[in-house]
Amino acid sequence: MADQSKQERYLAITKQIVELVGGKENIQASTHCATRLRVVLKDYDGINTDDFDNVDMAKGAFFAGNQLQIIFGAGLVNEIYEVFADYTGTAGKSMAEVKEVAAQKMNPVQAVIKSLSDVFIEIMPGILAAALLSGLTGVLSQWDVVESNATLAGINRLVSLASSGIFSILPLAVTYSACKRYGGRPILGLVMGAIMLSNSLADAYAAAQGTVDVEVIHLFGIPIELVGFQGGIIIALMMGFVVAKLDKFFEKVIPDVVKLLFSPMCTVLISTFLLFLVIGPIGRALSNGLTYGLLWLTQNVGLLGYMIFAGVQQLIVITGLHHMFGAVEATLLADPAIGNDFLNPLMSVALMGQGGAVLGYMILHIKNAKTKELCIPSFISTLFGISEPAIFGVNLRWKFPLVAGCIGGAIAGAYVFLSGVTALGFGTTALPGLAICDPVSDGIFGTSGYVNYIIAHLIALGIGLVLTIVFGKVSERKSKAAA
Repeated sequence: MADQSKQERYLAITKQIVELVGGKENIQASTHCATRLRVVLKDYDGINTDDFDNVDMAKGAFFAGNQLQIIFGAGLVNEIYEVFADYTGTAGKSMAEVKEVAAQKMNPVQAVIKSLSDVFIEIMPGILAAALLSGLTGVLSQWDVVESNATLAGINRLVSLASSGIFSILPLAVTYSACKRYGGRPILGLVMGAIMLSNSLADAYAAAQGTVDVEVIHLFGIPIELVGFQGGIIIALMMGFVVAKLDKFFEKVIPDVVKLLFSPMCTVLISTFLLFLVIGPIGRALSNGLTYGLLWLTQNVGLLGYMIFAGVQQLIVITGLHHMFGAVEATLLADPAIGNDFLNPLMSVALMGQGGAVLGYMILHIKNAKTKELCIPSFISTLFGISEPAIFGVNLRWKFPLVAGCIGGAIAGAYVFLSGVTALGFGTTALPGLAICDPVSDGIFGTSGYVNYIIAHLIALGIGLVLTIVFGKVSERKSKAAA
């Protein structure tokens, strides 16, 4: 009887959602993640996310990735989805299939940014593993007992080796993932990555320092320096795309009887020519522009540059363009002249400022049960590096919490600059980001990277919270005065 009552309630919720989105005929696909029901619609005009606040058991809704995402919470969303998918006839769709449907509605810029994100998601486990191991060996190396004990020193040495593996072959991993993402055969991406890192080419970093002789060949009268592409993440992205498109082209046009022999050969040969003649030079220019532009900002604008970046980063999240930072962060880590990621802690405190704003908004409406149901899971999400529920569910909707959170992030960004906090990897922020924080920071507030990381986040959270309350009170007084 209880189960029947529960199913009836879920069916009522389903019907209410269907009505708010314009009927079954407007629903293309649906799926769910850990906490949210995700729905792809044919037409988003006239859909107001505020209306979903009145849906039973829902804790808010927002648009992200060309999907309507309704927050229900862990466990509950699974049960509601079963009823919703059955009622709307969208059962059986995987997350990947739903994302593919949603991607069809993206404009070209959104589609490019989304595809870049997909490339790095594929290799993120390796990067996170290396970052965590880098943090571990960084801590172990500071303990005298480790160096004085042969076994502990040996363990630390192996941990150090494990931590550096992915970064030495990162361009290869990126070409593999990009080739796979864009529809080519991944093995050809691996081949191209191996060519980029070939021992027969001069090491890119040694060539930049002038410590190695660089072989020069001539093609069509054009001098070509045979320099490797160590750290060439953007070039690897471009080459993965090119290899995939060439692979699909030759698979289509070459006759079946000789396809096995000539299709991969043509793909690899032409890709190699393009690598050295066109894509390599263009990619190096783009990579240097992005990387050294950010370095210039932090080194010449200094504290103000850090504040600007941390202040606006979550606004970039709203546009979806934040996924491009993955390529820049990977380049920073792969360059031995830099060797760390100073963007990661800035993005992390920017996110935590939005978390503080959500808490501040909840305090302003502490007697409203619906607000607490929305704000609490949104805040918890920010603790684990996910700010979309906080931004789209609360802060952007009411605007002043978004501004307060951005200010909190900017001020915390100043602390990040002064304390010298950096990261040994990327892909995770907030509480999980502590694991990839560089244990040693080079700033004016002591050398403990962990302590400074925590303080920076508390600053962002506290200022975001307090300013949201202040802005909310001021807005309330203005509204009463106007009335």
